[in-house]
Amino acid sequence: MSVVLRLQACPLKEQLPIHPPPSPFEETVLCVIFSQDISKSLFAYLLGDQLSQANVYFSDTQGYSFQKFAHKRQAEPDGTLGGIFYFHSLSQVGTLLVNHGQAKFSYSDHPLNLTFVLPFNYSEPLEVLIVPGQRGFLIFWFEKSLLVSVNEGQLVKPVVVQKGRRTLYSSISEANISIRGVAASECPSLSCLPRRALYLAYQPLACWNEGRPNPNAMIMHSGKTFPKGHIWSQEAALMFTDVGMLEILTPVPDPVFPAFDFQRCLVNVQASLMDLHVDDCKVELLEGDFADKMYTVDMYGTLELTALMVPKAGTSPVPLPMLSNPHSLGIHDAIMYEDGYRYDGRTMHRMNISLRQQQFCGRADANFTSDIKRPTMSTISLDIDDKEISCVDLKPLTALISVGCDHEKEIVVRKEVSACYKGILDIMALSDNYSYVIERDAYDPNFRGQKATKDQVVHYPYDRLGCPDLVYYDNPWKPVVEMWRKGKFQEVVHTEYVLQEVNGLFTYTYSLSARSALCRAQPQNWTTVMEPAGGEGRSAWHRENYVSCHDANNHAPLRWPDVPYQILGGPTANKVLFDERNGIYIFRISIVDPFYSYCRLETTFSVYVYGALPPSIIPVEISIVLLTATILLGTWLSYVVPTLLHTGKGLRFKRFWTSLYRRYRNSWARLWGRR
Repeated sequence: MSVVLRLQACPLKEQLPIHPPPSPFEETVLCVIFSQDISKSLFAYLLGDQLSQANVYFSDTQGYSFQKFAHKRQAEPDGTLGGIFYFHSLSQVGTLLVNHGQAKFSYSDHPLNLTFVLPFNYSEPLEVLIVPGQRGFLIFWFEKSLLVSVNEGQLVKPVVVQKGRRTLYSSISEANISIRGVAASECPSLSCLPRRALYLAYQPLACWNEGRPNPNAMIMHSGKTFPKGHIWSQEAALMFTDVGMLEILTPVPDPVFPAFDFQRCLVNVQASLMDLHVDDCKVELLEGDFADKMYTVDMYGTLELTALMVPKAGTSPVPLPMLSNPHSLGIHDAIMYEDGYRYDGRTMHRMNISLRQQQFCGRADANFTSDIKRPTMSTISLDIDDKEISCVDLKPLTALISVGCDHEKEIVVRKEVSACYKGILDIMALSDNYSYVIERDAYDPNFRGQKATKDQVVHYPYDRLGCPDLVYYDNPWKPVVEMWRKGKFQEVVHTEYVLQEVNGLFTYTYSLSARSALCRAQPQNWTTVMEPAGGEGRSAWHRENYVSCHDANNHAPLRWPDVPYQILGGPTANKVLFDERNGIYIFRISIVDPFYSYCRLETTFSVYVYGALPPSIIPVEISIVLLTATILLGTWLSYVVPTLLHTGKGLRFKRFWTSLYRRYRNSWARLWGRR
């Protein structure tokens, strides 16, 4: 069965102003929430299950595949599951736990996983909706309940009903309002559509201080009733289509054709507010080039943002920057100063905001901050402190910030002198599908250091590696690693990294052992790292699984102090020692220090080892026997020959050779005399 949808525009003269409900608020309210997704993550669970028996599944492929999700609080016997959500602005998975008319969130990661947050009343099943913008705003609603949270559920409060600044009712249920849904905008504001009236709940972004309006207030304003009763419907829906623009869609059945018309009405919230004689907005302009963008702050990184504000004459509004995840990201500095004048003489104010990872700001306790090894996210919002409701068109400046890997970073191994420059290898030969042979006694395809059963022919990727760097086999060697970003050199990397020959060559070792590297615990090596990885040699050792043997928290006993220490860089002077073998080595290098960058910084490079004597054709055992026999024979002759020369036979032998020498000398002299 096909359904035809037709849109019918509402005449401009019938656009709906904001107006109050008649007392005592017995209308039924329909609201719809729209939220923006920023990931492919999904949770699947049965709402209301006992927490200890609930089966929760997680998908990061938009639902194409799922895996079991285990929450740390799931082992607790009491309580039912009220929902599970991924709060991107807090980088936490939040589980709503319900028990005996009370509900509270528990979180998945440090530091919020250490304790429960404050509970709130939960008398009926609540829909939990994330407001667009990823700033940490949540809306909890059902037929007789409407609650909000400005910090991802850490503090949840009921929405009160106000007229101006006077509180009429402390909750929606007390006002006898039946909630059907919620429509929220990123501006932010919250609107509800009853049968004959339009309600506006204004939800500012700022952190509320003493003396400021109630952030959890639904403000009722006076106005006219809706024209035409058929605009109201149980199926009516509303949404914010733009800043300050509310759209109402009402389905209108067609009596002849099996289809629905949709009556579409637009409400200019700003224009409606101006008819209510509210205070004028104190800010004429608020803009910044960071609005609606995404930024990355890597380990030890700093982010600088700039905004411009133009206040109205005679006012002094205060811009207020706020972070949704203060456990991860901190405001290192925020400076506002005058920055010239507009053509009408009004002063322009500029604000410079400096953001750093919270662990490096030096202003937060270590127990407050999130786990430094875990990438996180946060949003920054710049809004006006104590903003009037008439500023509905003044959208807060919001940016999404990833405290994680900066994908524009890369590491490069510096080339000192190439083998082509010295004439050992030829560029034309290398670029012409060059191949070389690795003898079976020098490599292991399983990266276990055991000899292979046959030689291996390797194609050299010249287009990717270029000409190999030149290394003398008898000199301890360590590569020089450089950090580059956007094609520009940043620094020389001195932190810990590891090497692995990609073809399994094991004809090299390291200058330091675990003992000489001053390890407090047994160090990792390629064998121990690859065992959990199922023998996979490529990228098996990285920042996520690296454990330093110098870490005081590493309690692995030092059982084998003489094993080679396979980590380069960092606090040691470890270097590579090559065996007496000439040839090409292709290494994969990986930064393993978890506190250098959130990226898996890896690259591949090549070196040519030279200077080793060619291997002997004669077996070593035979060479030793022949050398020993030669030495013994020489020693024997040095004793026997002088002894024999003093005997009669020795004298005759001596005279024979003396006579032969004289005849040869005379013959040679006559021959030269004739010439």
